[in-house]
Parts: sequence; structure tokens; C-alpha cells
Amino acid sequence: MIDVKSTTNTVTLSSKYQVVIPASVRKHLNLKPGAKLTWIEFDGVAHLVPLQPVSAYRGIASALKDSDIPNEPDRL
Repeated sequence: MIDVKSTTNTVTLSSKYQVVIPASVRKHLNLKPGAKLTWIEFDGVAHLVPLQPVSAYRGIASALKDSDIPNEPDRL
């Protein structure tokens, strides 16, 4: 569960359409200058998501076994 009190930060959109990421968020997400982020809009809510290098995803499915994946009739 998300602790709303610790994650709620209000920012102001500048005249150049810029926002400042609050220090507490930068620290929690370990964001450094030059970090790449992407905006994702879903159902009227904008999410700012840090991009990770491809190497960060290496091994995320290593615990899966072939038996964990259900067979489907359209698979060869």
C-alpha cells in the first residue's frame, strides 16, 4: 500500500511547461541528472516513469520454467 502522506508532493507547471521533481521523490527513485524519464498517460492520469537500461531487465524471468507457461492450441 502507498503511504499518501510521504508520496504527495505538489509541483507547479512553469510558463515553459516544466516541473521540478521534488527532492524526496528524486532520492526515493535514485534519480540523477541526465536520467531518462517517460510520461505515460492513462485514464486522465499522467505517470512519470524512469527508464531503465535494457541490462536492468536481465534475468527477470529466470525463475520461470517451461511448465509454468500454459500450452495454447495456436502455439507451435
